[in-house]
Amino acid sequence: MIKVLFVCHGNICRSPMAHLYFQDLVQRQGLGAWFTVESAATSSEETGNPVHPGTRRKLEAVGISCQGKTARQMVKKDYDTFDYLIGMDRWNIKNMLRITGGDPDKKIYKMMEFVGGDGISENSGEARDVADPWYTGDFEATWRDVTEGCQGLLAFLEKKHHLPH
Repeated sequence: MIKVLFVCHGNICRSPMAHLYFQDLVQRQGLGAWFTVESAATSSEETGNPVHPGTRRKLEAVGISCQGKTARQMVKKDYDTFDYLIGMDRWNIKNMLRITGGDPDKKIYKMMEFVGGDGISENSGEARDVADPWYTGDFEATWRDVTEGCQGLLAFLEKKHHLPH
């Protein structure tokens, strides 16, 4: 079982979009049994709140339900529980490292590191941030980033873990 945690600031926009899209993607590829997928926030600001209406509308437009998903805060134990912790931007990564106390097992990645190749970008620190619709209001740009990042992540995991195609 490959355990993936998507992380953003509040767990109402980007990380649930990535979580629910990636979960749908692996199901459609027949790989659902290989994965556990969740999402969390680096802050407690939105804990217990539902997915943002803009994210919900975008996901529902492509047939993905947000039913039952509420925001939760990432905790230190998540580092031990998950194999891959995927942050949406550089501030998420910084806060994830603060919560976990570091990344000795190299489990923390920035989402856009998986774009543009068949593995981790050579300049992973230079990978761009996933557009934050909380500030931009542009859920389409976020959707493009999330789908591109999730597809790249899945390709990376298929290769690394020798998953069936």
